[in-house]
Amino acid sequence: MKIGELSRRTGVSRRSLRYYEEQGLLMPERLPSGYREYGEGTVATVRRIQILLSAGLGTSVIAEILPCTIDETVVLTGQCQELLDGLAQERARMTAAIDDMTAARDILDNLIGRPLTA
Repeated sequence: MKIGELSRRTGVSRRSLRYYEEQGLLMPERLPSGYREYGEGTVATVRRIQILLSAGLGTSVIAEILPCTIDETVVLTGQCQELLDGLAQERARMTAAIDDMTAARDILDNLIGRPLTA
Protein backbone atom coordinates (compact mmCIF):
# COMPACT_ATOMS: atom_id res chain seq x y z
CA MET A 1 0.00 0.00 0.00
CA LYS A 2 1.12 3.57 -0.61
CA ILE A 3 1.66 6.13 2.14
CA GLY A 4 -1.74 7.78 1.56
CA GLU A 5 -3.60 4.53 2.16
CA LEU A 6 -1.52 3.78 5.26
CA SER A 7 -2.32 7.27 6.53
CA ARG A 8 -6.05 6.75 5.95
CA ARG A 9 -6.08 3.32 7.57
CA THR A 10 -4.17 4.39 10.68
CA GLY A 11 -5.27 8.00 11.09
CA VAL A 12 -1.60 9.04 11.19
CA SER A 13 -0.47 11.89 8.94
CA ARG A 14 1.84 11.26 6.01
CA ARG A 15 4.32 13.62 7.62
CA SER A 16 4.38 11.49 10.79
CA LEU A 17 4.79 8.31 8.76
CA ARG A 18 7.79 9.84 6.98
CA TYR A 19 9.18 10.86 10.37
CA TYR A 20 8.77 7.30 11.66
CA GLU A 21 10.75 6.13 8.65
CA GLU A 22 13.51 8.69 9.36
CA GLN A 23 13.67 7.40 12.93
CA GLY A 24 14.00 3.80 11.76
CA LEU A 25 10.59 2.77 13.05
CA LEU A 26 9.19 1.93 9.61
CA MET A 27 11.09 0.48 6.67
CA PRO A 28 8.98 0.60 3.54
CA GLU A 29 10.12 -0.87 0.29
CA ARG A 30 11.13 1.76 -2.26
CA LEU A 31 9.77 1.23 -5.74
CA PRO A 32 11.85 2.24 -8.80
CA SER A 33 9.56 5.26 -9.08
CA GLY A 34 10.67 6.35 -5.59
CA TYR A 35 7.27 5.68 -4.04
CA ARG A 36 7.12 3.97 -0.66
CA GLU A 37 5.35 0.61 -0.56
CA TYR A 38 4.15 -0.61 2.83
CA GLY A 39 3.20 -4.18 3.69
CA GLU A 40 -0.09 -5.10 5.33
CA GLY A 41 1.62 -5.62 8.71
CA THR A 42 2.66 -1.97 8.78
CA VAL A 43 -0.83 -0.96 9.93
CA ALA A 44 -0.32 -2.91 13.18
CA THR A 45 3.22 -1.53 13.52
CA VAL A 46 1.96 2.06 13.25
CA ARG A 47 -0.66 1.33 15.90
CA ARG A 48 2.03 -0.03 18.22
CA ILE A 49 4.13 3.09 17.61
CA GLN A 50 1.14 5.27 18.49
CA ILE A 51 0.53 3.34 21.71
CA LEU A 52 4.17 3.64 22.75
CA LEU A 53 4.25 7.36 21.92
CA SER A 54 1.10 7.87 24.02
CA ALA A 55 2.92 6.15 26.89
CA GLY A 56 5.40 9.02 26.79
CA LEU A 57 8.27 7.13 25.19
CA GLY A 58 10.59 8.73 22.67
CA THR A 59 11.27 7.34 19.23
CA SER A 60 14.74 6.08 20.16
CA VAL A 61 13.27 3.97 22.96
CA ILE A 62 10.44 2.85 20.70
CA ALA A 63 13.01 1.72 18.11
CA GLU A 64 14.45 -0.61 20.75
CA ILE A 65 11.08 -1.87 21.96
CA LEU A 66 9.29 -2.29 18.63
CA PRO A 67 11.11 -5.47 17.52
CA CYS A 68 10.17 -7.03 20.87
CA THR A 69 6.42 -6.48 20.54
CA ILE A 70 4.06 -9.13 19.31
CA ASP A 71 0.65 -7.52 18.92
CA GLU A 72 -1.27 -4.26 18.94
CA THR A 73 -1.56 -4.32 22.72
CA VAL A 74 2.25 -4.03 22.84
CA VAL A 75 3.13 -7.19 24.68
CA LEU A 76 6.87 -7.71 25.01
CA THR A 77 8.28 -11.03 23.95
CA GLY A 78 10.72 -12.87 26.17
CA GLN A 79 13.53 -11.99 23.77
CA CYS A 80 13.92 -8.47 25.12
CA GLN A 81 13.82 -8.99 28.86
CA GLU A 82 16.61 -6.42 29.36
CA LEU A 83 14.22 -3.67 28.28
CA LEU A 84 12.01 -4.24 31.31
CA ASP A 85 14.50 -2.62 33.71
CA GLY A 86 14.71 0.49 31.55
CA LEU A 87 10.94 0.67 31.22
CA ALA A 88 10.54 0.25 34.97
CA GLN A 89 12.92 3.19 35.47
CA GLU A 90 10.93 5.28 32.98
CA ARG A 91 7.73 4.41 34.82
CA ALA A 92 9.30 5.43 38.14
CA ARG A 93 10.39 8.76 36.58
CA MET A 94 6.84 9.36 35.33
CA THR A 95 5.37 8.48 38.73
CA ALA A 96 7.71 10.96 40.43
CA ALA A 97 6.72 13.66 37.93
CA ILE A 98 3.03 12.94 38.53
CA ASP A 99 3.56 13.15 42.30
CA ASP A 100 5.36 16.49 41.89
CA MET A 101 2.59 17.88 39.71
CA THR A 102 -0.08 16.66 42.14
CA ALA A 103 1.70 18.38 45.02
CA ALA A 104 1.98 21.60 43.01
CA ARG A 105 -1.73 21.44 42.12
CA ASP A 106 -2.64 20.92 45.79
CA ILE A 107 -0.63 24.00 46.75
CA LEU A 108 -2.41 26.04 44.08
CA ASP A 109 -5.78 24.71 45.20
CA ASN A 110 -4.97 25.82 48.74
CA LEU A 111 -3.88 29.27 47.54
CA ILE A 112 -7.07 29.85 45.57
CA GLY A 113 -9.30 28.44 48.27
CA ARG A 114 -10.33 25.19 46.63
CA PRO A 115 -10.53 22.06 48.74
CA LEU A 116 -7.67 19.61 48.37
CA THR A 117 -8.50 16.59 46.23
CA ALA A 118 -7.79 13.07 47.27
